[in-house]
Amino acid sequence: MEEQNEAADNRELYALLNLSPEASDEEIRKAYRQWAQAYHPDKYQAPHMKDIATENFHRICEAYEILSDPNKRQIYDIYGMEGVTSGLELGPRLNKAEEIKAELDRLKRLKERKKMAAHFRSSGSILANMSLPHCLNGDGLFRGMAMTSEIQSQLSTRNAVTIGGNLAVNGNEGGGAATALLSHQLSEVSSVDFVASAGLHALIGVQTSRNLSSHSAATMGIAMSLRDGSLSLSNLWTRQLSETASGNIQLTLGSQSSIAVGWQKEDERRSASGEVKFGAGSFGTAVHYTHHFSPKSHGCVVGRVGSSSLEIEVGGGRKLSKFSTVRWLYIIGIQGISWKFELYRGGQKLIVPILLTRHFNPVFATGAFVVPASLYFILKKFVIKPYYLRRNKQKALEKEEKTSAQIQEARAAAENAQKLQQNVAHRKRNRQLETSGLIILRALYGNEIILSNLNSSSETNFESTSEIIDVTIPLNFLVNDSGQLKLHEGVKKSGIMGFCDPCPGKPKQLYVEYAYAGNQHKVWVGDYEELQIPQGSHRI
Repeated sequence: MEEQNEAADNRELYALLNLSPEASDEEIRKAYRQWAQAYHPDKYQAPHMKDIATENFHRICEAYEILSDPNKRQIYDIYGMEGVTSGLELGPRLNKAEEIKAELDRLKRLKERKKMAAHFRSSGSILANMSLPHCLNGDGLFRGMAMTSEIQSQLSTRNAVTIGGNLAVNGNEGGGAATALLSHQLSEVSSVDFVASAGLHALIGVQTSRNLSSHSAATMGIAMSLRDGSLSLSNLWTRQLSETASGNIQLTLGSQSSIAVGWQKEDERRSASGEVKFGAGSFGTAVHYTHHFSPKSHGCVVGRVGSSSLEIEVGGGRKLSKFSTVRWLYIIGIQGISWKFELYRGGQKLIVPILLTRHFNPVFATGAFVVPASLYFILKKFVIKPYYLRRNKQKALEKEEKTSAQIQEARAAAENAQKLQQNVAHRKRNRQLETSGLIILRALYGNEIILSNLNSSSETNFESTSEIIDVTIPLNFLVNDSGQLKLHEGVKKSGIMGFCDPCPGKPKQLYVEYAYAGNQHKVWVGDYEELQIPQGSHRI
């Protein structure tokens, strides 16, 4: 249904001229002549009426110009006004809808490629290590800092380059490195990367990746250290285990040989991952679990066990905006008790671990977790939540005011259009009165729920409701000389001249009371349904 409505919204020009999307060229010309006669500016002497007629006449001429041109009409039927105004120039070979669609798709892909070629993506991180025990001993709060930065540029559809660097300082020692990586897409299923690094870990290497099937991929690489000439080989195999889970095996041979087995699982509410790694004289295992309580907040638990580590992390995070997220983690292990604060903004990260104590004390450990957690929930209840409620309320009011202004503007345009239709509508009504033909007594368009109540309360003054618009004049204007009225299926009625959308986003329908051959009739039709009157089934 949503796709059908979206397609119907691309038929506003048909609604403007009251045409079927299948209308012939002759029907389009006939409708244009009828509307052009009613709205031609030369028919009006009063300046304000001439201005109204000029504006609507231009709309009619634009609609006719597009619908009378076979190529433009086909583009409009597929992509709407966006396709017509895209700047696409069609040659004589593009005479079928499929060819036009293919050419538009090619144009869109070309624009995306140009956008991608000029696009740079940057990312980076700052890690600031702090130690409360060292600060209390007079050695200063900061114990070390590390920074990384990376810029990626798409050189072409197949080539990309990444340049990065890192600096680290720990006490009186420091170091850094600069890295360049060139990626080349060999085919749709394979790629190759060339990497070079200078500095603390100077090396050169090459890595190739290939999709073995729709569910599995493999990556192989070789790197040589420029310091001692040693080689390192790596192999990584990944496989999609299910729609939400995948697994991997990684084998590394060299000065630090190891084998690791891992898995990941992720869905809308939770994500989990685990890894077991065995190396030369060492081993380690890690498990991560994250649960999303809402689109903006999550909690996480991380456990690590290895030959040199034993710790658990507990914490959570909250999305501050579309691009920003903040996290707090409580870490307890054999190296001590720590807090870690993380701020993510776009591709940038700020990570601040704070060592609280190197000794395990149950009371201190409990307090280090309970106190900040309690402080967060207090702030959330009495400061953060009220702030967001006020902000969301203010945004809702601003949106409502903006929508209200748009509706008022659309109503004013519809009323102006009806002023131009009024004389012709009255003449047609009087002509139909003489022959006991079709006379529209009352027509209302708008909120479906409100109009449905007319079944039980026909005396209510619904014309005064803000979500209803009176369209009696436009429908009398559309009655043809044979005493018939037809509104076409699949064409949204708010696009008809003299109509507007009085309640955007809500289901709408049209209610019509009419007289024919001395009898009273009434009918309700949906926003996209066909209306053809008179019909005996509408008789009261």
